[in-house]
Amino acid sequence: MAQSLTIGTRGSPLALAQARMVAGLLARATGGTDADFPLEIIKTTGDLTQDRALADIGGKGLFTKEIDQAQLDGSVDVAVHSSKDLPTELPDGLSLAGYLPREDVRDAFIGRDGRRLADLPPGAVVGTVSLRRQALIRRLRPDLRIVILRGNVGTRLRKVEAGEVDGTLLALAGLRRLGLAKHATELLPADTFPPAVGQAAIGIVVRSGDAATQALVARITDAATGIAVSAERGFLKALDGSCRMPIAAHATVNGSRVHLAGMVLSADGREVFETAGEAVAGEAEALGLRLGEALRRRLPPLFLAALKA
Repeated sequence: MAQSLTIGTRGSPLALAQARMVAGLLARATGGTDADFPLEIIKTTGDLTQDRALADIGGKGLFTKEIDQAQLDGSVDVAVHSSKDLPTELPDGLSLAGYLPREDVRDAFIGRDGRRLADLPPGAVVGTVSLRRQALIRRLRPDLRIVILRGNVGTRLRKVEAGEVDGTLLALAGLRRLGLAKHATELLPADTFPPAVGQAAIGIVVRSGDAATQALVARITDAATGIAVSAERGFLKALDGSCRMPIAAHATVNGSRVHLAGMVLSADGREVFETAGEAVAGEAEALGLRLGEALRRRLPPLFLAALKA
């Protein structure tokens, strides 16, 4: 008889697409069907608050804490998250079991009438809720006007089409998972427009003592993705990053080595602090911690105040 597990997920189209990916992989791994891995949709604080920036409503765990509680209560067995939504410290009793193979980490620009970022006239309006994306856009195009744009992927695409903004940015991975990559008018290089920590990786959380579920999830996860995201999360942890500071990081794995590049920006994009290094794959998290701690020592007092907010 196939093992049956309830999967906790947010209710957005992207979250559901990702949870269904996990359900399908688990079904194939066990010889069962998707029905053996039903989805439990859980509304989170981040979903319920659409009129403010994430930093204004707490920052950390906004898209995870209600799902965390459902796991701890036993109403769901496995939780599926966009890894960039995961806080650096999970609640006691929960563990990251691994990640699906990572998609393309790049951000996509979606410009009205097919425009690229460089095509926008001075004063054009770009909508995004991400402080990282805001700062990187200001670094490249300080002449543009940035506004907060919340909502799921479809909502943001419609607002661009309707002319409420001249453009927005979304993770290419999410667009691909929804079959909407055709809307991207430009793909922004990861070396000049680095991604959020964990971007494009789907994380799977289980209860810490549930060895059977951890073993099952291990059958569908990707080791290289786990190494890369561990390095990035170590970097974020060292900086104690919240939604109040623009932080970017991108790790890549080549054989037995992991390379990490990290960045912290001022909100206006004018000040940028960067770091990079590599280590053996088994020391990925330690690499992130080391680079993050060294970069933190270089930050001016105002940056540190924002990190602690």
